[in-house]
Order: sequence, then structure tokens, then C-alpha cells
Amino acid sequence: MKYTNANKVLPEALILEIQKYVQGETLYIPKQEKEYRKWGTSSGGRRHFDRRNAEIRNSFMNGRSIAQLAEEFYLSTETIKKIVYSHNNK
Repeated sequence: MKYTNANKVLPEALILEIQKYVQGETLYIPKQEKEYRKWGTSSGGRRHFDRRNAEIRNSFMNGRSIAQLAEEFYLSTETIKKIVYSHNNK
């Protein structure tokens, strides 16, 4: 993780106020919630796993066993169970 020297981006009065609480340490300032994005939305990874999971659920509903799906998708039986029995199925 990169860091930025506070002296370069913050006003002196704010730095003096922050120093009342912490000095000489790395301080993480998170993004505002409106700036958050769910995992994989930028890279397309989320879309890939959503499609895979839908395929797994459909196969399960069409009679494939959990063991068969685990072998086919190279996942543990516990992971397959989480996918097919989750309440947030899409």
C-alpha cells in the first residue's frame, strides 16, 4: 500500500489536530462509503463467478450431485453446498 505524506496534502491546522491523537505512525483513512465498489466489479471477476455459480445451481436443480459438481468445477463439496443452498441465489 502506498502512502502520502500528510504535509503534502493536508492543511497545517488539520495536521496539528490529528497529532493530538496519533504521531509518527501510518494512519489509514478509508474511502467514503459512496466510493466503495463490490469486489470484482472493475475486473469482471464478480461477473465470472456469478455465471459459474448460476451454472452450478442449474446443474444441481437438474439432478447433478454435489460430489459430481465438486469434481467438475474443482471445488470442495462444502463450497458447492454453499453455492446451491445459499439464500441469496441470483
